[in-house]
Amino acid sequence: MRLLFICSQNKWRSLTAERLFDEHPHYEARSAGTEPGARVRVTAGHLGWAEIIFVMERRHADRLREKYAAELRGKTLVVLRIPDKYPFGDAALIALLRGRLPAHLPLFS
Repeated sequence: MRLLFICSQNKWRSLTAERLFDEHPHYEARSAGTEPGARVRVTAGHLGWAEIIFVMERRHADRLREKYAAELRGKTLVVLRIPDKYPFGDAALIALLRGRLPAHLPLFS
């Protein structure tokens, strides 16, 4: 299953989430950001590739809906409600992700 993680700059939260799935046997993950200057900026291609899209904040979902309404049609979009206060790889961020993702990804451990 193909997962896309979105935050603002694609430097901390979404990139940390993507890395949790490196070499996972059931999930393939990518990440992107919504803002100009993001490490990798989200495109229609990212959304088309993904089966499930996870955003860190409601504002990310709103931006995607404004710009990519057609590409989101029929997609699962999940707001994780993780604020922009964790650096890349932070243990508390990883714990939040590990606590919230299993509800949406039964094969994630």
